[in-house]
This record gives sequence, C-alpha cells and structure tokens, in this order.
Amino acid sequence: MQPHKMRYLVPIVLAAIGALTACSDQNPETASAAPAATAPAASKAPHIPAENPVIVSGPLIVEHQLDVLAQREDLIASLHADVGTRVKAGDLLAQLDDRQLTADLEAARAKTEGTEAELKSWQAEAKVLDADYDRATKLFNAQLIPVEEFEHAKYKAEEEHWEVRRVQEALATAVATQHSLELELEKTRIRAPFEGIVARRYVREGEQIARGGRMFWISGDGPLQMRFTLPEKFIGQVKRGQQLALCTPDLPDQTFKSRVVEVSPVVDPASSTFEVLVVVEEPRGELRPGMNATVNLDGLR
Repeated sequence: MQPHKMRYLVPIVLAAIGALTACSDQNPETASAAPAATAPAASKAPHIPAENPVIVSGPLIVEHQLDVLAQREDLIASLHADVGTRVKAGDLLAQLDDRQLTADLEAARAKTEGTEAELKSWQAEAKVLDADYDRATKLFNAQLIPVEEFEHAKYKAEEEHWEVRRVQEALATAVATQHSLELELEKTRIRAPFEGIVARRYVREGEQIARGGRMFWISGDGPLQMRFTLPEKFIGQVKRGQQLALCTPDLPDQTFKSRVVEVSPVVDPASSTFEVLVVVEEPRGELRPGMNATVNLDGLR
C-alpha cells in the first residue's frame, strides 16, 4: 500500500476502535432498561367492587298486642280464658270478686230512687207555696192583708225553692255515686280489648291480684308487619306501595310478598336514619308474630 493512503486509513481505524471501546464500557442492565423506562405503561381498567343488595332484618309484629292489667285490687273469682283461646273484643277473660261492690251498688241505687221521690215531694210542695204566694200578692195589692202576711208567703215560697235546689244536688250526687260504683263493678269483669288470641296467662283462680298486675297477654294475629330503619340516603328511593320480598330463616324455602305502607317523613338526627313499615300480604302461610324476618331492598344503592 502506498504511504499517502496509509495516512488516511489510520485515523479511520482509530475512530472505529474508540467507538467499539465506548459501547463495551456501558452496563448491559442499564442499556436494556433504558428502552423499558421510556416505553408507555400498559393501561389497566379500575376494579369496582360489586355492591351488595340492601337487606334489613327484624321481628314480625302486629298492631294489637298488649298485656291486660287489673284495674283494681281484688280476688280472682273465676277464669274464662286460657292460653290459645281465641277471643273477640269484649269477651270475658276473668271475673274478680264483686260481692261487696254489688251490695254497695244496690244501696246506691236505692238511695237514688229515694232522693228522686223526695225531690218530687219538694217540687209539689213548692207549687203549693207558689200558689199561696200568688194569692197573697193579690190580697196585698187589694190592701186586704198586712205586709207581714204577704212577706211571710213570699219568703216561705223562696225557702221551698231552695229546698228543691238542695234535693236536686243531692240527687245528682247519688246518681254520680251510683255511676262510680257501676264503673268499679265493670272493672271486676276482665274483658278482651280486641280480637285476637290469648298468648299468655299470668294468674290463677283464687289469687289476690294487685291494681296494675298483669293478667293476660293478648295478641292479634294479623296483619303481620315489620318495622325497620334505613340510612337517610335512601329516603327518596322507598315509596308507599312498593313491593318487597320477605323471608324468614324459620321457613327458608318460602318467600312472601310485603308492601310498604308507611315511610317516615323525617330523619332521626341522632342516627341519621328514617323508619319504614311494611305489611305482609296474603297468603302468609305459617308466619307468626315474633318471627325474625328479612326484607331484600334490591335496587337500593
């Protein structure tokens, strides 16, 4: 090779060797990671957990359910109903000893009748004295009797009218006493307040019951209802007349229809909840008051 060509090849070879040396000094990991750092990250869809349906639970209740209490202290003379007895409003459940009250009431009635007769007698006497007063007035005006005789007839008639007024008040008192005893006598007859079934009996015959003591637990058997609360965010989503599915763990294979009959118009500020009342629609099968039930409010979020 000619010398003048060698001058041009030497710089080119040295430049190529320097480039190869620079590439060999780079860290392989850094070199391979660089493209990955600049590559755009793969996009992933956000994970949204599925919302569970709103399910509430509570006991089945009825509108009419209460303890029948004794209204006076007395001895239980007889029982006319027991657990399981179906009763109508006004049916006799028990009878307290009423002998003393019956005797007192008979005496009060006799006194009332006697006072009525006395009043009629005083009223007749007052009419007689009124006639005497009228006659005395005419005679006095004709100057046939002195003023003393006229005033005697006048004041005698007034006295009789006051006596009539006194006996009228006595008659009113006698009537009130008689009515009070009739009410007390009625309290000795323990009656069912509404139609239902005797769920519990607390007393026995011959037992001395105190005023306010429990005697029977009466429960209506329908319509079955369930009352529950929901967070305030659902207050616009629950409407009257809305149909809801109801079930109970006691009857796992059955589902019952319920209907919203009451939605509270206000929110409880203490709990931030509002109250909802549903009623079980017929047929209700084997559902009983007191069973625990659940309602599925599907669609509420």
